[in-house]
Amino acid sequence: MSIDQPSRRAFLAGSVVTLGAGGAYYLTRSDDTAQHLSPSFHSSDETSAFGVDLGGKPIMGSRAAPLEIYYWTDFQCPFCEQFERETLPDLVREYVEPGDVRIVFVSLPYFGADSMTAAVAGKCVWERVRDDDPGAYWDWHTAVFDEQGEKNSGWASTDNLLEYTRSVDGVDADALESCLEDRRSEFEAAVEADAERATEFGISGTPSFVVFDPESEAAGSLTGAQPPERFDDAIERVRDA
Repeated sequence: MSIDQPSRRAFLAGSVVTLGAGGAYYLTRSDDTAQHLSPSFHSSDETSAFGVDLGGKPIMGSRAAPLEIYYWTDFQCPFCEQFERETLPDLVREYVEPGDVRIVFVSLPYFGADSMTAAVAGKCVWERVRDDDPGAYWDWHTAVFDEQGEKNSGWASTDNLLEYTRSVDGVDADALESCLEDRRSEFEAAVEADAERATEFGISGTPSFVVFDPESEAAGSLTGAQPPERFDDAIERVRDA
């Protein structure tokens, strides 16, 4: 296995080698945007072969997809917004919709208190819609990213998140408000546990990605708002490992 294809064991040992890093501006091949996507979502209460507890995490794509991409994200992260706007549409069209890859969304509140508030809100929304209308989560997710402002400027405060939610069909803003009041500590603990686990994987910022093949346990990582071609390369290398 090449240096650009660290195995899961290497990740667990803290030896993460990236396939690409940085936050430069990239143009994608797609004219689509995240708002125009209608990807399928599913939930799971299992722990994945990579060692991530899937409970409470939105999973985009088919349960039977042979490859997984773990995506650590923060609603306040400008490069996460850039990735979802410029690169994610290509990944959905080329890999997710055909059933080749599923994407696991993992909250990593990197930029402060409002990042945690948004992460908890995301968990509240996902738990409420995942069984009956999981697609509504994506509508909410993209609506929040559409409102992204300067980090820690208050755009992701509780009041503002509730206001954005009122514009999203299928997501109950009153239920979200109750969840943020009643279950915040529970969901904060879950997010913090995910953050600790991310540190074990060598993940230290957002956006970060791991491409993983559960059968071979081959894995490759990327960081930053990478263009589709970098993901093409990572997926091909992991497939061929």
